[in-house]
Amino acid sequence: MRTPLRRVLPGTLAGRTALFLLLALMAVQAAGLTIHALDRVDLQRAAIEREVSARIFGLWRALVVATPERRASILGDIELPQGLEASLDEQPTVRVGMLPAPPPALRMVRPEMLIGGPPRLRPREIQAGMRFGTLYAALLMPDGTAWLNVSIHLPPPRPWHSPTFLIAFLLMTVAAALLIVWATRRLTRPVRDLAQAANALGRDVNAPPLPEDGPREVATAAHAFNTMAARIRRFVGDRTQMLAAIGHDLRTPITRLKLRAEFMDDDEQRAKMLADLEEMEAMINATLAFARDDAAAEPSVPLDLAALCRTVLDEAADARPEAEAESFFYTGPERLTVRGRPIALKRALANLVANAANYGGTARVVLEPPAGGGIRLRVEDDGPGIPPESQEAVFQPFRRLEASRNRETGGVGLGLPIARNILRAHGGDVVLRNREGGGLAAVVTLPA
Repeated sequence: MRTPLRRVLPGTLAGRTALFLLLALMAVQAAGLTIHALDRVDLQRAAIEREVSARIFGLWRALVVATPERRASILGDIELPQGLEASLDEQPTVRVGMLPAPPPALRMVRPEMLIGGPPRLRPREIQAGMRFGTLYAALLMPDGTAWLNVSIHLPPPRPWHSPTFLIAFLLMTVAAALLIVWATRRLTRPVRDLAQAANALGRDVNAPPLPEDGPREVATAAHAFNTMAARIRRFVGDRTQMLAAIGHDLRTPITRLKLRAEFMDDDEQRAKMLADLEEMEAMINATLAFARDDAAAEPSVPLDLAALCRTVLDEAADARPEAEAESFFYTGPERLTVRGRPIALKRALANLVANAANYGGTARVVLEPPAGGGIRLRVEDDGPGIPPESQEAVFQPFRRLEASRNRETGGVGLGLPIARNILRAHGGDVVLRNREGGGLAAVVTLPA
């Protein structure tokens, strides 16, 4: 039951609020229209009863005071309302077997007024009956010479008699619906702003704070969010400063060890020690690069992603002159402009291309045109691939898979984490997928 309801309901809070308010408005309007229609029908019936009873009473009085010879001409000259017919006959039109007339129908004849009049104006006999929705009444003249037969067949009541009423009602409903939609969008705007601010904080820890204005609840939520963001920035800054201090302190003993290693007499041991020190220094530099927030400080500008991919491939090919020319090539549009941080994006793509070249022997970049508000890019290689259960684990810092990625290939296990951090800071992501024909593909997504 809940799944079909979710399919019908709008996906946004503003849409659902507006829908419920519109349904409530429709229910209230329907109830109001029903009450209005019933009141209008009652008023119409009361007005018709007064008019019909007055016409019948006036017709009866005019016929009673006239001579029998003039009654027919008087009856022909009187104009009766629609649905009311009268005739002078020798016999009453009320027949045996007719349904008795209900009190609401008898109110249109008002027999109590006729009976309560002067004796010379009172009918000798009054008969009434109903047949097929028509009221039949027969009044015997005081002199007993003829019957005044009256039939009353009234049209059904019209609650929407005014042609402009429904138009006015529709205009009022449309105006109320527009006001509801505008009000709900305005009331839910702080929620949308809070979500956008949280998303921006996830991309850039130095994102501008939320304005702390508006209603009290909105200002309180904005203040709490800004306080949380300030604490996160302070935590990241403290962590970066701590790692920078550690890296700075470690460089000094490493430099001293390098100088002392130069005075060793054993060439083989001196080379091994210098190699270990170089590896330690590379690990420290990579760790500091991973912890620093340099990418967030770089301004975001429009850049040509296609040209950036070609530049990264050319630099990777220049760094490996022994590789074949077909090992590095680009497929995609000639130009594709996106907004981002050029140095950070180049570093992320360079890490992915270097990862493919080191462990797969080739690096092919396939850039697809924008579709669905996003950009898709693949960095493919012809290596052994990665087991599916380990494809997410390699994005953890210092995580290496010994089966296919050993120490001789270089790196300390930070290339992929750095690339993912940079891409996620741009609102995108990167995942690894094994190719059907063999090899690995790093699938990059970026907002268009």
